[in-house]
Amino acid sequence: MKSKINVVLLGIFTLLVNISCAKGSDNQKNTEKMNNEKVNLEGTEVVTFGAGCFWCVEAIFQQVEGVVKVESGYSGGKVKNPTYKEVCTGLTGHAEVVQVTFDPKKISFDKILEIFWKTHDPTTLNRQGADEGPQYRSAVFYHNEAQKKTAEIWKAKLNAEHVFPNPIVTEITAFTVFYPAEDYHQDYYELNGHNPYCQVVIKPKLEKFTKVFKENLKKMN
Repeated sequence: MKSKINVVLLGIFTLLVNISCAKGSDNQKNTEKMNNEKVNLEGTEVVTFGAGCFWCVEAIFQQVEGVVKVESGYSGGKVKNPTYKEVCTGLTGHAEVVQVTFDPKKISFDKILEIFWKTHDPTTLNRQGADEGPQYRSAVFYHNEAQKKTAEIWKAKLNAEHVFPNPIVTEITAFTVFYPAEDYHQDYYELNGHNPYCQVVIKPKLEKFTKVFKENLKKMN
């Protein structure tokens, strides 16, 4: 009997681990965005990242000191104003991205890039964990030439030093347009932390991030 229970529990755990960003959306509910307060964007800089499911990436950068705004959305595609359902087909060309607005006086672009590289797997083409498709590709959509140069230097250095077991496949592409995702995708982890995807995928990633980058976390009031 005990062995049968263990088999059942293992099956449940495996199911949860294989929950993807797209599948997790079934239990989402429309909520007002948490970050609807006005923020001072004077003197800030913007970069757009694709690093798998935007719920995960958003949750990480929201914890970073010097980051003043994080918004989930879509970039890098050919269809205007795409919906989440359309992007999930992988046919629109878009990546799930987060647009990160940060204060360069409080955090450098180099540190922003370091967090990006170290909080996802940049060596898997069109895939992060169980999330598979071009919408989950690793990408830096740079907003100026300085960002482009810095990202290319980082990529070359990480490859030369064999920081990852396989070559980095992250695309470094000029930013063109950003389409904000639907409201229920914004602040997703903060509002839906109880759901299986958040518990099994995002929470462990956040815990690891806070240990590695504890000096870059926002101070608690």
